[in-house]
Amino acid sequence: MAENSTEHGGRTEKATFAAGCFWGVEASFRRLEGVIDAKVGYTGGQKDNPGYREVCSGRTGHAEALEITFDPDRISYTRLLEAFWQVHDPTTLNRQGPDAGTQYRSGIYTHDEVQSIEAKASMEAAQEKFTRPIVTEISPASTFWDAEDYHQRYFEKQGIEGGCVVHL
Repeated sequence: MAENSTEHGGRTEKATFAAGCFWGVEASFRRLEGVIDAKVGYTGGQKDNPGYREVCSGRTGHAEALEITFDPDRISYTRLLEAFWQVHDPTTLNRQGPDAGTQYRSGIYTHDEVQSIEAKASMEAAQEKFTRPIVTEISPASTFWDAEDYHQRYFEKQGIEGGCVVHL
Protein backbone atom coordinates (compact mmCIF):
# COMPACT_ATOMS: atom_id res chain seq x y z
CA MET A 1 0.00 0.00 0.00
CA ALA A 2 1.04 3.59 -0.49
CA GLU A 3 2.90 4.63 2.62
CA ASN A 4 3.97 7.86 4.22
CA SER A 5 5.76 8.58 7.47
CA THR A 6 4.36 10.55 10.36
CA GLU A 7 6.40 12.96 12.42
CA HIS A 8 6.54 10.17 15.02
CA GLY A 9 8.21 7.81 12.56
CA GLY A 10 5.20 5.54 12.08
CA ARG A 11 3.68 4.48 8.77
CA THR A 12 0.49 6.04 7.47
CA GLU A 13 -1.79 5.11 4.61
CA LYS A 14 -4.72 6.79 2.88
CA ALA A 15 -8.28 5.61 2.32
CA THR A 16 -10.87 7.56 0.32
CA PHE A 17 -14.61 6.98 0.61
CA ALA A 18 -17.80 8.66 -0.58
CA ALA A 19 -20.92 7.91 1.44
CA GLY A 20 -23.35 10.78 0.98
CA CYS A 21 -23.09 14.04 2.89
CA PHE A 22 -19.53 14.16 4.14
CA TRP A 23 -20.12 15.86 7.52
CA GLY A 24 -21.50 12.86 9.42
CA VAL A 25 -19.19 10.43 7.65
CA GLU A 26 -16.18 12.48 8.75
CA ALA A 27 -17.39 12.54 12.37
CA SER A 28 -17.92 8.77 12.34
CA PHE A 29 -14.45 7.93 11.02
CA ARG A 30 -12.66 10.44 13.26
CA ARG A 31 -13.77 8.39 16.29
CA LEU A 32 -12.02 5.22 15.13
CA GLU A 33 -8.84 4.27 16.95
CA GLY A 34 -5.97 4.44 14.46
CA VAL A 35 -7.47 7.17 12.27
CA ILE A 36 -4.93 9.98 12.38
CA ASP A 37 -6.85 12.49 10.28
CA ALA A 38 -9.96 12.72 8.17
CA LYS A 39 -10.75 15.58 5.84
CA VAL A 40 -13.74 16.23 3.65
CA GLY A 41 -13.53 17.16 0.01
CA TYR A 42 -14.37 16.25 -3.53
CA THR A 43 -13.12 13.52 -5.84
CA GLY A 44 -13.99 11.75 -9.06
CA GLY A 45 -14.87 14.77 -11.15
CA GLN A 46 -13.55 16.68 -14.13
CA LYS A 47 -12.94 20.19 -12.74
CA ASP A 48 -9.80 21.23 -10.89
CA ASN A 49 -10.31 22.65 -7.40
CA PRO A 50 -14.13 22.68 -7.41
CA GLY A 51 -16.13 24.57 -4.81
CA TYR A 52 -19.12 23.31 -2.85
CA ARG A 53 -21.75 25.12 -4.94
CA GLU A 54 -20.19 23.80 -8.16
CA VAL A 55 -20.16 20.22 -6.84
CA CYS A 56 -23.77 20.54 -5.66
CA SER A 57 -24.80 21.69 -9.14
CA GLY A 58 -23.96 18.20 -10.39
CA ARG A 59 -21.97 19.61 -13.30
CA THR A 60 -18.44 18.79 -12.08
CA GLY A 61 -18.91 15.03 -11.65
CA HIS A 62 -17.37 15.05 -8.16
CA ALA A 63 -18.57 13.12 -5.13
CA GLU A 64 -18.55 14.52 -1.63
CA ALA A 65 -15.82 12.36 -0.12
CA LEU A 66 -13.61 11.73 2.85
CA GLU A 67 -9.85 11.23 2.73
CA ILE A 68 -8.62 9.32 5.76
CA THR A 69 -5.03 9.12 6.95
CA PHE A 70 -4.62 6.07 9.14
CA ASP A 71 -1.99 4.07 10.98
CA PRO A 72 -2.14 0.52 9.53
CA ASP A 73 -0.50 -0.84 12.69
CA ARG A 74 -3.51 0.39 14.70
CA ILE A 75 -6.40 -0.04 12.27
CA SER A 76 -6.57 -2.09 9.11
CA TYR A 77 -7.99 -1.02 5.77
CA THR A 78 -10.39 -3.96 6.14
CA ARG A 79 -11.71 -2.44 9.39
CA LEU A 80 -12.18 0.91 7.65
CA LEU A 81 -14.16 -0.85 4.93
CA GLU A 82 -16.36 -2.49 7.58
CA ALA A 83 -17.07 0.95 9.04
CA PHE A 84 -17.79 2.31 5.54
CA TRP A 85 -20.63 -0.18 5.05
CA GLN A 86 -22.09 0.85 8.42
CA VAL A 87 -22.20 4.63 7.94
CA HIS A 88 -24.45 4.81 4.89
CA ASP A 89 -26.86 2.90 2.68
CA PRO A 90 -24.81 1.62 -0.28
CA THR A 91 -27.94 0.39 -2.07
CA THR A 92 -29.31 3.82 -2.98
CA LEU A 93 -28.00 5.23 -6.23
CA ASN A 94 -26.90 8.88 -5.96
CA ARG A 95 -28.82 9.36 -2.72
CA GLN A 96 -28.38 9.26 1.04
CA GLY A 97 -31.54 10.02 2.98
CA PRO A 98 -32.96 13.34 1.78
CA ASP A 99 -29.78 14.23 -0.16
CA ALA A 100 -29.98 13.38 -3.85
CA GLY A 101 -27.57 13.88 -6.72
CA THR A 102 -24.44 12.28 -8.12
CA GLN A 103 -22.33 14.11 -5.51
CA TYR A 104 -23.95 11.86 -2.87
CA ARG A 105 -23.01 8.59 -4.53
CA SER A 106 -21.40 5.69 -2.70
CA GLY A 107 -17.78 5.09 -3.67
CA ILE A 108 -14.55 3.49 -2.61
CA TYR A 109 -11.53 5.08 -4.25
CA THR A 110 -8.52 2.82 -3.93
CA HIS A 111 -4.91 3.92 -3.64
CA ASP A 112 -3.30 0.69 -4.85
CA GLU A 113 -4.04 -2.84 -6.06
CA VAL A 114 -4.19 -4.31 -2.53
CA GLN A 115 -6.91 -1.82 -1.56
CA SER A 116 -8.77 -2.60 -4.77
CA ILE A 117 -8.78 -6.34 -4.02
CA GLU A 118 -9.82 -5.77 -0.41
CA ALA A 119 -12.58 -3.34 -1.42
CA LYS A 120 -14.10 -5.79 -3.92
CA ALA A 121 -13.98 -8.66 -1.41
CA SER A 122 -15.50 -6.42 1.25
CA MET A 123 -18.34 -5.42 -1.07
CA GLU A 124 -19.11 -9.06 -1.82
CA ALA A 125 -19.24 -9.82 1.91
CA ALA A 126 -21.35 -6.73 2.64
CA GLN A 127 -23.88 -7.68 -0.04
CA GLU A 128 -24.97 -10.60 2.13
CA LYS A 129 -26.26 -8.08 4.70
CA PHE A 130 -28.38 -6.07 2.27
CA THR A 131 -31.56 -7.19 0.52
CA ARG A 132 -31.08 -4.76 -2.38
CA PRO A 133 -28.02 -4.70 -4.66
CA ILE A 134 -25.08 -2.55 -3.56
CA VAL A 135 -24.43 0.25 -6.08
CA THR A 136 -21.10 1.45 -4.64
CA GLU A 137 -18.52 2.29 -7.27
CA ILE A 138 -14.98 1.03 -6.73
CA SER A 139 -12.34 2.80 -8.77
CA PRO A 140 -8.78 4.11 -8.46
CA ALA A 141 -8.42 7.26 -6.38
CA SER A 142 -8.08 10.44 -8.39
CA THR A 143 -7.17 13.91 -7.18
CA PHE A 144 -8.79 14.73 -3.84
CA TRP A 145 -9.70 18.39 -3.51
CA ASP A 146 -10.13 19.64 0.06
CA ALA A 147 -13.52 21.16 0.77
CA GLU A 148 -13.73 24.69 2.09
CA ASP A 149 -12.58 25.22 5.70
CA TYR A 150 -16.12 25.67 7.03
CA HIS A 151 -16.89 22.07 5.98
CA GLN A 152 -13.92 20.56 7.84
CA ARG A 153 -14.96 19.10 11.23
CA TYR A 154 -18.38 20.63 10.62
CA PHE A 155 -20.22 18.62 13.31
CA GLU A 156 -17.52 19.48 15.84
CA LYS A 157 -17.70 23.19 14.99
CA GLN A 158 -21.50 23.13 15.31
CA GLY A 159 -21.45 21.22 18.61
CA ILE A 160 -23.24 18.26 17.02
CA GLU A 161 -22.59 14.91 18.67
CA GLY A 162 -22.58 11.72 16.68
CA GLY A 163 -22.10 10.76 13.12
CA CYS A 164 -23.72 8.29 10.76
CA VAL A 165 -24.91 4.81 11.60
CA VAL A 166 -27.01 2.54 9.44
CA HIS A 167 -28.68 -0.30 11.30
CA LEU A 168 -28.85 -3.33 9.05
